[in-house]
Amino acid sequence: MSNLVRRLTTVLSVPALLLVLVSSPADAAPAMNQTTTQTTTKFPAHIDLPDGFQPEGIAIAGGNAFFGSRVDGDIYRADLRTGTGTVFSQGPGTASLGMKVDRSQRLWVAGAGAGNGRVVDLRTGRILKSYTFTTSTTTFVNDVILGKDAAWFTDSQQPVLYKVPFGRHGRLAGQSAVRTVPLSGAYQHTPGVTNANGISLTPDGRGLIIVQSSTGFLFRVDPRTGVTTRVDLGTEVMTNGDGLLLIGKTLYVVQNRLNTIAVVSLNSAGTKGMVERRITSDDFDVPTTAAAFGNRLYLPNARFTTPPTPTTEYWATAVQISPVKHSADDGQCDPIRFLKG
Repeated sequence: MSNLVRRLTTVLSVPALLLVLVSSPADAAPAMNQTTTQTTTKFPAHIDLPDGFQPEGIAIAGGNAFFGSRVDGDIYRADLRTGTGTVFSQGPGTASLGMKVDRSQRLWVAGAGAGNGRVVDLRTGRILKSYTFTTSTTTFVNDVILGKDAAWFTDSQQPVLYKVPFGRHGRLAGQSAVRTVPLSGAYQHTPGVTNANGISLTPDGRGLIIVQSSTGFLFRVDPRTGVTTRVDLGTEVMTNGDGLLLIGKTLYVVQNRLNTIAVVSLNSAGTKGMVERRITSDDFDVPTTAAAFGNRLYLPNARFTTPPTPTTEYWATAVQISPVKHSADDGQCDPIRFLKG
């Protein structure tokens, strides 16, 4: 997620919900060219995180990767060029999960069992705003995607999405603006398991896509009504589906406990797709989600199958893909997609 600058790359006109591709600041990262590809491949492919950190979410901006802790919500900032980093924002004592950076250099963070989402200033690490979505103890706010006019959050324990509209000129709205959008249609919620998890936009910008971890199904969501339809993947199922990353018409689905990324080619509406290939790495240990930088995807390893202790080691892994041109999540060197309305 990035600042609006003169490097406007592509505009795709669609009815009602206009999808806009916006480039990041010129000083945020090298331009996407042959030099960039050669440079980014020299960056470390293994980034050590603090012992006991328990990472899950990741966002990339300004040449840095940001990781959230499931322990206390601390945000760790790592330099992608060197792999070194530090905690730059102290957490509220509750977990930080899915994260995205907006064009005003603000980090939006899903608050897990706290039932909330918060916004962090990337320059200072200060919490700018916290939104309460629910006071129920049956909640797990898992991931977030940013549209042109709103942030959308999933809840793995409630059959809803949470919408936080942006104020005028991107200003942070008040608590009263938060909306709960019930999910209906094909999506069937099962209590006590991980339901809606990762969230993305559709390639045409008219809808949202969520993955249900417990079933492995992808669903297209109408953002106006909450009505869902299952994405047709043929016989493929996204077992253990977690984070989603959309680049052009390619959806990267992180299958955490399978230590795999499914590469899905979607149609424009996001109603049908085909698994083209899968990516894995010997360095994976239950990766949860991905962010793109240059010709790489970066993934935090949550190590869910390893009992956590204060000295348990954690790290992020980079895997190579084709050079990125249109990323829905990366605010670094690639355009961002924003929903309108």
